Amino acid sequence: MINFEEELRKFHPSLEVEEVEEAIYNQDLTDVADVLVGMMKAAKEEEEQG
Repeated sequence: MINFEEELRKFHPSLEVEEVEEAIYNQDLTDVADVLVGMMKAAKEEEEQG
């Protein structure tokens, strides 16, 4: 059986749309394109040095 008092203690309201948007945009995430650009720069530097 569900213990409603316990479930209410666990409850955390969801973020509002603006808060979610802000939380997402404030994270510094690396995507595949960033990784590829970094690899290409490293390969170019390696080519120039050797």
